[in-house]
Amino acid sequence: MIEVRIHGRGGQGAVTSAEMVALAAISEGKYAQAFPSFGPERRGAPVLAFVRVSSDPIKLRCDIREPDVIVVLEAALITVAQATAGLKKNGTIIINTAKSIEQVKKEFTLTHRTAVLDATKIAREVLGLPITNTTMIGALVKATGIVAIESLTEPLKHRFGRIASKNIQVCQRAYEETIMEGN
Repeated sequence: MIEVRIHGRGGQGAVTSAEMVALAAISEGKYAQAFPSFGPERRGAPVLAFVRVSSDPIKLRCDIREPDVIVVLEAALITVAQATAGLKKNGTIIINTAKSIEQVKKEFTLTHRTAVLDATKIAREVLGLPITNTTMIGALVKATGIVAIESLTEPLKHRFGRIASKNIQVCQRAYEETIMEGN
């Protein structure tokens, strides 16, 4: 089983990201859960979303406190929301940033395997808006192989309708442009 915690702000699409990954996993014949964790926060407040994917039935029904992977939709959340808390020793952190891996590791004192992507730039160029949720899904797939990139097409089409092609495009571009430590 792979457990992912997504850190975002209200309105950035963290919950949608988790749902899209879970639907892609289910389409591949895997078991999956996706769920949010937030209270009465308003737009812009830190929120969490979780996704579990497994080849076996998932019996857990709790928040993910020790994730294998953390996805950060906005680098400031690393400190604001203590995004690395509980990340497994051999875990991966995927960050939306224009900075290099070396720069973010030094700035945030990161010791885990790290992947970076300027998702905001890609989203602005393709979507015309700095909404990075589907972009970061591509980075998650590249860094983990949690699902096949092609498996995201149908869930994205269903969720985004007439603008699905742009969301598929940012997801694919992110998959191609994500920079991972050790590569």
